[in-house]
Amino acid sequence: MKLLTDWGFSLTSLRTGSRGEYWVAAQALLLLGVVFLPIYSPIPVVSLPLRYGLWGIAAGVGSLAVILMGKGLLDLGKSLTPLPYPRDDGQLVQSGVYGWVRHPIYGGLILGILGWAIAHASLSHLAAALLFWVFFDAKSAREETWLLEKYPDYADYRQRVKKLLPWIY
Repeated sequence: MKLLTDWGFSLTSLRTGSRGEYWVAAQALLLLGVVFLPIYSPIPVVSLPLRYGLWGIAAGVGSLAVILMGKGLLDLGKSLTPLPYPRDDGQLVQSGVYGWVRHPIYGGLILGILGWAIAHASLSHLAAALLFWVFFDAKSAREETWLLEKYPDYADYRQRVKKLLPWIY
């Protein structure tokens, strides 16, 4: 229970969603949905060179996803919270993977789903990756409003560093 309160959860905020609890609930439902999403591949990949090529690309995308998520979790340290609202005792982290991208965990999840879509040539998972992109773009926009209120340096940081995907967006 202490961990939840350290992260910023409270009974009042759970009722009102004032710290982004509803974003977290929606994210959990989307993740659960993608786990049970069937693979839809209208054109079967029968050529072995093409299949291996797709697997190689997927492995690269998946590796970047793991690096972004893992390093993002580690680099946040005590500032980590599942809520988009920053911790009261948190600090603005601009080093490590946060020097490449402002929301590496969100970007890593998007890339993880994209990697799965590529590996299985799944249009349904490609659509899910796009849905997650739209969702995390909106969630991070809300999160950044709170980060701007809390950290005066965030505006400059936001100008220097990409939002979800390193070197891209």
